[in-house]
Amino acid sequence: MTKRAAIYARVSTSKQTTDNQMIELQDTAKRLGWAVSDVYEDHGISGGKGRGDRPAFDELHKAVARGEVDVIMAWSVDRLGRSLQDLVMFLNEVHEAGVDVFIHQQGINTATSPSSRMMFQLLGVFAEFERGIIRSRINAGLDRARSQGKKLGRPGLSDYKINRIRKQLTAGHSVRVVADMVHVSTGSVSKVKKQMLASVK
Repeated sequence: MTKRAAIYARVSTSKQTTDNQMIELQDTAKRLGWAVSDVYEDHGISGGKGRGDRPAFDELHKAVARGEVDVIMAWSVDRLGRSLQDLVMFLNEVHEAGVDVFIHQQGINTATSPSSRMMFQLLGVFAEFERGIIRSRINAGLDRARSQGKKLGRPGLSDYKINRIRKQLTAGHSVRVVADMVHVSTGSVSKVKKQMLASVK
């Protein structure tokens, strides 16, 4: 019986594309004699997000529960998730449903190799470890910047733009119109407006 393969692809930013992942996985499915029954894609979503924040991943879970999938295909283990706990829960869920997992980059195929299950969990450990290192580096960089007296966050508006915003607000224009005229966010205009109102109280 031909296996029904569901492909899951994910990219972390909207500027990235899943095209390369999809082409390679579809070619692999064809080579293995699997029929791609459905494709699930999450765009601009971090692997650190849970199932509830990844619509396509959530739909994949539901398809597994309905018995519509025989094997799940993904480009890399970190496409499925970066949390060890989430990866283990995912693997247990699909295993209990009798669904296999194929991970292209790491050469994991639980349909043909029982040892792939252990390897899948081990890769999850490394993915979580890598995520922890990145988080630590970011926090260390922020702490270093603070200790050097650097101001974090978005740069403030220049005096020139603040004066332009005040002038247009005084002329009676709405926050949105002023934001478009000065090329700033409505939040920035609202902040200036709030300061103006506070100064006349």
